[in-house]
Amino acid sequence: MFFKSVNGKFHLIVKGQEMNKLAIIVSLGLLTQSLSANQFHVSIKGSDSNAGSASKPLRTISAAAQLAQPGDVITVHQGTYRERVNPPRGGLSDSKTIVYQAAKGEQVVIKGSEVVTGWKQVRDGVWKVEIPNTFFANYNPYKDLISGDWFNPRGRNHHTGEVYLNGNALFEDVSLDKINEPGKKNWYCQSDDQYTYIWANFDDLNPNEQLVEINVRPTCFYPDKPGRNYITIRGFQMSQAATQWAAPTAEQIGLIGTHWSKGWIIENNRISDSKCVGITLGKDRESGHNKLESADGYNKVVKIALENGWSKENIGSHIVRNNTIYNCGAAGICGSMGGAFSQVTGNHIYNIHINKPFSGAEMAGIKLHAPIDTLIKNNRVHDTCLAIWLDWMTQGTRVSANLCYNSTSQDLFVEVNHGPYVVDNNIFLSKTALRDCSQGGAFAHNIIAGKIVRDPQSRHTPYHKEHSTEIAGLSNTRGGDNRFHNNIFLGGNGLNIYDDAELPMYVDGNLYFNGAASYHTETNFVKIPNFNPNIRLVEQDDAVHLHFTLPATNIDLKNQLVTTELLGKAAIPKLFYVNPDITPLKVDTDYFARKRNEQNPSAGPFENPGEGQLSLKVWPLRKE
Repeated sequence: MFFKSVNGKFHLIVKGQEMNKLAIIVSLGLLTQSLSANQFHVSIKGSDSNAGSASKPLRTISAAAQLAQPGDVITVHQGTYRERVNPPRGGLSDSKTIVYQAAKGEQVVIKGSEVVTGWKQVRDGVWKVEIPNTFFANYNPYKDLISGDWFNPRGRNHHTGEVYLNGNALFEDVSLDKINEPGKKNWYCQSDDQYTYIWANFDDLNPNEQLVEINVRPTCFYPDKPGRNYITIRGFQMSQAATQWAAPTAEQIGLIGTHWSKGWIIENNRISDSKCVGITLGKDRESGHNKLESADGYNKVVKIALENGWSKENIGSHIVRNNTIYNCGAAGICGSMGGAFSQVTGNHIYNIHINKPFSGAEMAGIKLHAPIDTLIKNNRVHDTCLAIWLDWMTQGTRVSANLCYNSTSQDLFVEVNHGPYVVDNNIFLSKTALRDCSQGGAFAHNIIAGKIVRDPQSRHTPYHKEHSTEIAGLSNTRGGDNRFHNNIFLGGNGLNIYDDAELPMYVDGNLYFNGAASYHTETNFVKIPNFNPNIRLVEQDDAVHLHFTLPATNIDLKNQLVTTELLGKAAIPKLFYVNPDITPLKVDTDYFARKRNEQNPSAGPFENPGEGQLSLKVWPLRKE
């Protein structure tokens, strides 16, 4: 074994038995590193005075967090843990993380709530409890009101607290008189210097004989300082947190949140009943915290964030995959700048901002500002106010093979972005499929069942240097500069809405049914105005089947494979359309990850789906 100089560089030369010796040395090194990692166990039968071994586990996750060092693993065993985990440190790299995991096959629940008993009946169905304010320590959700930039209270108060009856949230009402109305399950609160008073209508149930819980913590898992990097959280059920409104100009605290860090993995969790947001990949407080509600205000926040180190080296690169997120008041997943360079894949998100009495501009299944070079793929998002909302600085982003339906507003909202970003192989089934307040998007091989809404914007927003957070310039959104290749429009208005777009459009290979109109200069297309595909979804257990009818139309199209070369450059940033990992784009697989015909790929998300009445299982998808 020796070093040899080649062109001024030294190379290690290993021969024969020395190769075997080197392999043994490397293996021993890796084994030593593995053995040096600690394994901490947590059990509701444990004690925080224990060492945390399997036979002598700790009692709380927080106690294990204080002990864990980079490379360590915390395994939590079956039970309900009512605590806020505030990890005091993170890992050092992707290969040396701190792991928090539920024990395999065991149900581990972390709750931001506490059980409340001692209810006294004041009239039929209505009960009252008096809680000393000392019960809440330094945070009382029944004094704290939801507030922040772009929040609309609709003329009334909303507390971050909540009341749950057997796991189901009751409705916070505006007055004690409303609690007295029969047949409702609602609650109301007041506080003074010593006590918090909660009235609740439990209908015909006695709350002292049921499980009644109230939010008492602002989060379940969130570091109190930024820069706690490389943390993995897997396999937990987390619920019932008194989360605050997560404006893009504020520190964003979710039921789980990364707090302006890098390299988290949040996977295989069930996340529910956050008053506002489930998962935040969000901003720090130092760059601004509310009172910045304007485009100019957010531009200032972005500038300060850059000065404070917002870059790929320091922030983002998170993985959020295979989680189930539901019953959240504002958003399932949100993030302002902190979600750049990340992957959001395989998540099931539903019942987001449904029947909530407040409003604002931060509500969606997935709501991201600045998802630079971020992949959003294979998510099922439904029964939400809005499925996916990409707001500002969507550049290098790919939105691929998502299933979106039953959105009360739209499935995809792209706001004041300049591209390049790619939207491919998605199934958009809501009445409004796309709200386009952007430019520079490439839409390929999607099913678009609903209408498209266009709304150019005068606001000047950033675009960036290639694969970077560094700002290259600001521009308004004139509209256009979009590419629509090989999509199927199953209704709605189609693409003639872009006939008067200010910037050039590039349109080819689309199918138009059921009244959808083609783009005025498109030549390679098929349009059958009176054909109704009769599209419908059937949900059974956890599976979703798509039923629809197709005529034999693809044989009439001469479609091109969608690639970096075909799409060219987005006009404003003058950058090519590539994958988030910076490799050249080639949409050569379909929704099911099956290979496409590269000579003449089928329109829509399914390669060669057939004709006539079709039934396809579209969820769950094979895990990649």
